[in-house]
Amino acid sequence: MLSFNNTEIAFSGKTNNDLNRSYWLFKMVSNPTFVNVGQVLTNFAIKTYLPIKGLIKATIFKQFCGGETIIECDKTIKELGRFNIGTILDYSVEGKESEHDFDACATETIATIAKAKNNSLIPFSVFKVTGLARLGLLEKVTADQSLTSDEKKEFERIEHRVDRICKAAHDAGTPVFIDAEESWIQKAIDDLANKMMALYNIQKPIVYNTFQMYCKDKLAYLKHSFNIAQQSNYYLGAKLVRGAYMEKERARAIEKKYPSPIQDKKEDTDSDYDAALLFCVENVDRIAICAGTHNENSSMNLVQLMKDKNIKETNKHIFFSQLLGMSDHISYNLADAGYNVAKYVPYGPVNEVLPYLIRRAQENTSVKGQTGRELSLIIKEKQRRKLPK
Repeated sequence: MLSFNNTEIAFSGKTNNDLNRSYWLFKMVSNPTFVNVGQVLTNFAIKTYLPIKGLIKATIFKQFCGGETIIECDKTIKELGRFNIGTILDYSVEGKESEHDFDACATETIATIAKAKNNSLIPFSVFKVTGLARLGLLEKVTADQSLTSDEKKEFERIEHRVDRICKAAHDAGTPVFIDAEESWIQKAIDDLANKMMALYNIQKPIVYNTFQMYCKDKLAYLKHSFNIAQQSNYYLGAKLVRGAYMEKERARAIEKKYPSPIQDKKEDTDSDYDAALLFCVENVDRIAICAGTHNENSSMNLVQLMKDKNIKETNKHIFFSQLLGMSDHISYNLADAGYNVAKYVPYGPVNEVLPYLIRRAQENTSVKGQTGRELSLIIKEKQRRKLPK
């Protein structure tokens, strides 16, 4: 029987030292004050070149990242693979603004696709459009504002980068996720994703768009996207997540005096997420989905939907995914039961993935019950192994 309470399976990939490190990390990030002060001190230390890189790399970086380079991720890829869990290499360098950096990010993403080619341990690649494009231009395109001739050329370069990545994915036979981002740039991203799916999803799902179900309109947009795919005779690739920018979205809506696009209640997000799962499963022949969620109820709901529809656990149109270092009780137990599972494995230079690491710490502090659940399971496994408190 599949159970997310089975800690022996959940932490089968962790040594006693790994388990103790995870315990202290989640213990620390459960304290909002510690996280906020730690963020300030860490940023200060990095900017003033204090020698803390080794400390970061041995603690929070080791928990949530695979390495500084693709090659450094090999150990994590093989370790996850031992438990039938795939790796999604996620180049997590953020905040770049130059054309040179955008081209470098596209080249790095294509390198992850090359790494994944013919490698069953790496079932997907992923990228953010903001890694390839200036945020201000994406905002202007989303708002349907007129572009200058230079901006039109700039956007053509963005589209060319996206196309290079998706073509490389198509040629390698490695599906690629286009991550969702803030609502005020999302339409530009959606339009690029739809264009790429129309080009490369004719024979099978290669390009996946991401649907953030904490947005009030995303369930309707998922169905609309499927209708377009049906009319144009291509597969819809859909990664379903709850969302990652809630506080920022609500703050901006208040500041600019427009209705918040975010669901009013968490229950509404949960309801739409599960409705999206049902819709995708009912159309699984033409929709490929990745359920990117740390929510146990939604994960178990998808398991039950697959059973109800007599869909095999190994059906390649259905994957489950969680972040490295989080929700191992979901990932490892699903993989042990034969389901398709892949972990997002962020990587990049320690200093440059720091914004990602800080977000992970803040996320574990702010998501109700997340840290408490992680900690309780770690404590349970420590007790099972008879480790000291």
